[in-house]
Amino acid sequence: MEHGVSVVIATRNRRDELLRTLGQLSALPERPRLIVTDNGSTDGTAEAVLDAYPNVTVLSLSRDHGPVARTLGLEVARTETVAFCDDDSWWAPGALARAEAVLDRHPSIGLIAAHVLVGREERPDPTSLVMASSPLPRVSGLPGVPVLGFVACGAVVRRPAFLEAKGFAITSGFGGEEELLVVDMAGNGWDIVYLDDIVAHHHPSKVRDPSVRSWTVLANSLLTAWLRRPPGRALALTLSIARHAVHDHASRRALAVLARNAHVVARNRRPVALELERRLSLLERLP
Repeated sequence: MEHGVSVVIATRNRRDELLRTLGQLSALPERPRLIVTDNGSTDGTAEAVLDAYPNVTVLSLSRDHGPVARTLGLEVARTETVAFCDDDSWWAPGALARAEAVLDRHPSIGLIAAHVLVGREERPDPTSLVMASSPLPRVSGLPGVPVLGFVACGAVVRRPAFLEAKGFAITSGFGGEEELLVVDMAGNGWDIVYLDDIVAHHHPSKVRDPSVRSWTVLANSLLTAWLRRPPGRALALTLSIARHAVHDHASRRALAVLARNAHVVARNRRPVALELERRLSLLERLP
């Protein structure tokens, strides 16, 4: 594996925002290797990237693979340290060098969750605030705060750890897709930490449909519960969502996704060990 950091960006039909992000990333002092996975865009994204940034690696997919596009991008990376961006996010100067140094010094860390700042006002992402106050016990010798979550547009991974967990493999789309991956990485024995001094910027795209995210988050939670959690926990979550299904489209859609993927769940179900389940349950009891 090569030294340095690769940045993988999954995109679809957001050409202008992607070009802005590539401009930000290209100006970083770390000079990361940039990989764009185009989820079947119809707005000339791939051509525009190659024209403006010929050194960027572009994977042009024939259809929308959702978060799996990130996995496909990481597979072609030649560095052990890989960071993710969305087409509307980028890394602060020095953040990637700091992340690579942390992974070099601490071989048990599989994923670093960054401090994500949102918009021109640079407001802390709510998930970053939650991770900063994680109640999980500190691990001696490790930096940062132990967590069991991350924001995909602000994450740096150790490539072997990511691939060992199969990456973003079973998802309903963008929105909550991080949950299964982080559970599987932790289940494989990797440490997941939040580091406040590794910063990513996220300027949320105006080209997005919030209603889609509302059901994908629920659907991904259901898939993760039935794939990795005890039956009682999975059933409780399913019943909770079902109670809202009569009046809530997102709940109905999430349940339909679970039903369509029942065979996938049955084939890939692998409940986590008791110690990890205790940590997951501790986090769920938080307000």
